[in-house]
Amino acid sequence: MQDIAHDRNYCLNLLHDCTKGESLRKHAYAVEACVKAYAQKFDKDSDLWGNVALLHDFDYEMYPAADDHPFKGSEILREKGFDEEFRNAILSHANYSGVPRETLLQKTLFACDELAGFITAVAYVRPNKTLDEVEVKSVKKKMKDKAFAKTVSREDIENGAVELGIPIEEHIQFCIEAMRNQKQLLGL
Repeated sequence: MQDIAHDRNYCLNLLHDCTKGESLRKHAYAVEACVKAYAQKFDKDSDLWGNVALLHDFDYEMYPAADDHPFKGSEILREKGFDEEFRNAILSHANYSGVPRETLLQKTLFACDELAGFITAVAYVRPNKTLDEVEVKSVKKKMKDKAFAKTVSREDIENGAVELGIPIEEHIQFCIEAMRNQKQLLGL
């Protein structure tokens, strides 16, 4: 029997049980697409990495305050039998959690989280609202516009690429491609 950390259906059901909003679900799918693609690039466990990404914000609707998210989610996951590596990867995506990003999985999740949301926002303002219209230069241009998607941390996007050791343009292109491969699921 496959353990729950590798069982996408189990993780997907947990996401859907705790997250009713379509936009937050699609964010989870977008981050999953990026992180899973990096797992394949780095020859890592893409099922595990994808499920960490899928569940990184699963508690956010229930516990949106920084005092609670992702801490409450980590407790729920612990009670369900997810191991410390899985939970710490999720905890580390929040700078304020106190959990340092030491592993490649932790760094990848952090690097993809804000960027996936930003790429989605850029797609929404394209004429046909599709990822096929999103290019690195349009993402970089929108990053300079502080009024655009103002809740997305540009600093986190830039620091994520630095922590991964990948030039920002290459990181953006990689995530655009990963998300394009899931554009039906993302509705983009």
